[in-house]
Amino acid sequence: MTQSRVHIREITEADVRTVAEIRVRGWRWAYEGIVPQPYLDAMDPEEEADRRREFLSQSRGRVQNLLAVVDGEPVGWASFGPYRGEPDDAGDGELYALYVLPEHVGTGVGRALTSATVLRTAERGRDRLLVWVLADNARARRFYAAAGFAPDGAEASDDYDGVTLREVRYVRRVP
Repeated sequence: MTQSRVHIREITEADVRTVAEIRVRGWRWAYEGIVPQPYLDAMDPEEEADRRREFLSQSRGRVQNLLAVVDGEPVGWASFGPYRGEPDDAGDGELYALYVLPEHVGTGVGRALTSATVLRTAERGRDRLLVWVLADNARARRFYAAAGFAPDGAEASDDYDGVTLREVRYVRRVP
């Protein structure tokens, strides 16, 4: 499978359940051994779909959600918009989420979603695109480095079932 066979489009309300499944499967695969297993096991695609549906209805125009489709099947999803905590017209954008079904990792789907995100971020007049990555997620860190992102020294942490995990922020200039 090559990147040229990946079709990228905006998600619709009809895609919400599929996006929820992509996110849950993506989390379970990408964060296995990093995020506590009980947290991953408790993720429910139906609850996630409800959250995605509400988020989609509240964020129209502010946040963009892209779906990657290969041979008619949705296989990846990206969500991005203004950097959290900044006004909508700020110079920084943020890639909030990027997940690909495990069986499509390494096929160009993630690269296609990232390229589309960078292009649309530039179209909105933003200078930089930022993304937070779990520090222990070496695969994701390699992926973002290969896509032109670099750590900028910012760190944060989140708690997952009583386990504190460190995040590092990556940044990329938008052409």
